[in-house]
Amino acid sequence: LILYGILFIIVENYNKHREPQVGELSDLTYKIAVIIGCFQVLALIPGTSRSGATIIGAMILGTSRFVAAEYSFFLSIPVMFGASFLKLVKYGFHYTGMEVTILVVGMLVAFIVSIVAIKFLLGYIKKNDFKAFGVYRIVLGIVVAAYFLFVKYFLLNQHLLPERRYLLHICNFSRCRLNVRLCVCIQPLLRDYKYV
Repeated sequence: LILYGILFIIVENYNKHREPQVGELSDLTYKIAVIIGCFQVLALIPGTSRSGATIIGAMILGTSRFVAAEYSFFLSIPVMFGASFLKLVKYGFHYTGMEVTILVVGMLVAFIVSIVAIKFLLGYIKKNDFKAFGVYRIVLGIVVAAYFLFVKYFLLNQHLLPERRYLLHICNFSRCRLNVRLCVCIQPLLRDYKYV
């Protein structure tokens, strides 16, 4: 989180006095499109945003902010469909009527919210740069790192059962994505264990 926040600020400062080579999505060449797609691989690094990596990559390659963000959103479509398909294959296609209804409603709500969020972000990008987003990532990274350090070094060593210690080791920086969702998932599990 922190590293990519700093990168957003550096790239914005670098591009401040540079004219974008690609100002429209239609001007994007296949070569640049493929290279931007390769930046998605950076999302495998813990704490890395897929859209953040592709936007930074596109801006380094000379696209405008708007084109970088718009293409990043288009690039997410096959990734999201692929990830959803893999989950369906992994968990099977055996759903009850209620589960199918919940799934469809969830998909529709997510689609509507994402359209509104993308429209807002693209409107914001036309008038502003990504420095505020970079600062947000740095602050969030510090907060998340502080939380993990608190969980790992304070709670882990405070009279806990070995099973609870093992469970908290999941938060190890080298093996997990640094985001709040992981802690939200782990907290209910921790409540099942009792202090010695």
